[in-house]
Amino acid sequence: MSQFRATKSGFLICTVICIFIFLYLRTPTHEEPEEEPTYPVVVECGFYPDELCSALFEGKGAAPQIAKFCKNPYRSEILAHLHKPGNCSRISQGLHFITRPLSAEEGNFSLAYIITIHKELAMFVQLLRAIYVPQNVYCIHVDEKAPKKYKTAVQTLVSCFKNIFISSKRKKVAYAGFTRLQADINCMKDLVHSKFQWNYVINLCGQDFPIKTNKEIIHYIKSKWNDKNITPGVIQPPNSKSKTRQSHPKFSPEGNIYVSPNKRFKYEPPHNLTIYFGSAYYVLTRKFVDFILTDIRAKDMLQWSKDIYSPEQHYWVTLNRLKDAPGATPNAGWKGNVRAIKRRNEEGHIHDGCKGYYVQDICVYGPGDLPWIIQSPSLFANKFEPSTDPLVVTCLERRHRLKVLRQAEVPIEPHWRFQQESHFNMKLNS
Repeated sequence: MSQFRATKSGFLICTVICIFIFLYLRTPTHEEPEEEPTYPVVVECGFYPDELCSALFEGKGAAPQIAKFCKNPYRSEILAHLHKPGNCSRISQGLHFITRPLSAEEGNFSLAYIITIHKELAMFVQLLRAIYVPQNVYCIHVDEKAPKKYKTAVQTLVSCFKNIFISSKRKKVAYAGFTRLQADINCMKDLVHSKFQWNYVINLCGQDFPIKTNKEIIHYIKSKWNDKNITPGVIQPPNSKSKTRQSHPKFSPEGNIYVSPNKRFKYEPPHNLTIYFGSAYYVLTRKFVDFILTDIRAKDMLQWSKDIYSPEQHYWVTLNRLKDAPGATPNAGWKGNVRAIKRRNEEGHIHDGCKGYYVQDICVYGPGDLPWIIQSPSLFANKFEPSTDPLVVTCLERRHRLKVLRQAEVPIEPHWRFQQESHFNMKLNS
């Protein structure tokens, strides 16, 4: 009996020591806080994520509920490539970047991208590798407010690719403020003066993700908008005129404030321009970008835009409606499938409601939104928050990569694949 008690006591002491060691190892050191949020504990669910993604895309009723417990296990793998020493070959292959043009057509039609980011490093990598091909060029605007570790990680990634660079001028971007517009202008200047040739420029933010492949984007531009700009919008409606005529202080989700320096009513627009209201997202020709940077009307419009609310919703579309602007589309209205966005005021007639949640009347997608997203004719979708629902982007990314590889007209490199043939591959309807 005494031997049993001794054994029991020894067992209890050993258990206490193990718990102490476990808690000690889990206790974080007092270093700079991570720039990425912590995700819930991963739960494996069948052939996760392939089988679950297939069920979500098919709109099976129980899938969104299961998805709440099945979180993304790949974030740490993505970040590990950027936070530990290694050569660029390891980074590009380990992160599954496409390293050759996938067809002659794509190789002869280069796109430029402007990407503004400030958080969610893993999401940025997922976005970048989804749209990356070596014949395109990418200007990355990293918000000056971003943590130092975030900026260092982005620089580590960017330095491995000759056709990706960080904007030479960086701003502290405020929601609905002029700095958001200025960030795009700064990247345009860098792109025009770069050694790379490109046909169109597309702007993205870190919460966007592509629905269409590079080949599909090129086909859409060539078939419907050849040598034309895509800037959806209409003549400014009466209910938004006050926003260009006076200052509107605004809090952003990150706590940044846009406060106009002009407290008076806004002057009339320069050159008697008719102000349009539209999307902040665009697809612009190279000639139109040259026009933006050199034409006196564009320059004066930029100055006029410095103290109005959300100037990016007026600037591009207003100048693209000028009949003498290169690639102008004066009568396009809302045509142009640039972004799939669920807005609260369109619920019930444009879309079936937000399955995630609304932030400033824009849907942050949940797993239940995936069937609607992939049916959209738009090139990209917005808005995603991987810290809340990482599975949404994971499913879209895996589906997107499979489509890219199926459309490829060159031999496929092994590291381009995320996984081997599986249940998900078989169910994908490309």
